[in-house]
Amino acid sequence: MRWLKRLWSSSPIDQPRSDDVLAEAEAALPFLRYLTPESLVRLRQMATTFLARKEFAGAAGLEITAFMQASIALQACLPVLELGLEAYDGWVGIVVYPGEFVIPRREIDEDGVLHEYTEDALGEAWDGGPVVLAWLDDPDEYEGANVVVHEFAHKLDMLNGDADGLPPLHAGMSVEAWDAALGAYEHFCERVDAGEDTEIDPYASEHPAEFFAVLSEVFFVEPALLRAIYPDVYLQLAQFYRQDPLHAAK
Repeated sequence: MRWLKRLWSSSPIDQPRSDDVLAEAEAALPFLRYLTPESLVRLRQMATTFLARKEFAGAAGLEITAFMQASIALQACLPVLELGLEAYDGWVGIVVYPGEFVIPRREIDEDGVLHEYTEDALGEAWDGGPVVLAWLDDPDEYEGANVVVHEFAHKLDMLNGDADGLPPLHAGMSVEAWDAALGAYEHFCERVDAGEDTEIDPYASEHPAEFFAVLSEVFFVEPALLRAIYPDVYLQLAQFYRQDPLHAAK
């Protein structure tokens, strides 16, 4: 955690209080068009509450603006719009870094040998701890990824333990059906290994937890793409998030 404490280089930042800032941030997030007008109103209200409950800190000298906070809040609240902000209880910190950052890693292999290395990242979610995000001024620099939705999907995945691609399912959902649908992970990995153009970020092949987080991004940002490639995954995520972006957009 030492590196994280170094990132937390400033005091908590005052939260934006102007509806105009939320409106500006909303206009810069085109995928919010999948929400109904009523859902958009609730998203704004939830984002305002989120901002009151969480603390932002800039890393490496980044000055966090009201627009940044509003944008992150809207995106973070999208996955829990029908689940409730209680899903994000138990932690308060959001660290924002000016672009890609480096995370030091320590792993012990099966032979007991310690390996230390660094990894470039756009985001990191800690179980019981903060969310660390990269902020890029040009959306094209994210190359289609939605870092905020991705990391907050990890937070939901961690509600029942380590992130493993199986978040706590709601009553009426079937673990067997979830496993059958998200079993598309193996097929996806085969496509990535074969060098295919998967249309979905190959990073999803890193681990089942990353598959869940990346496909959650696609579910909210490009739902038609997800339904076309993995319709069963789309249906399971619609049940989990209690949202159906393509239906709502009609």
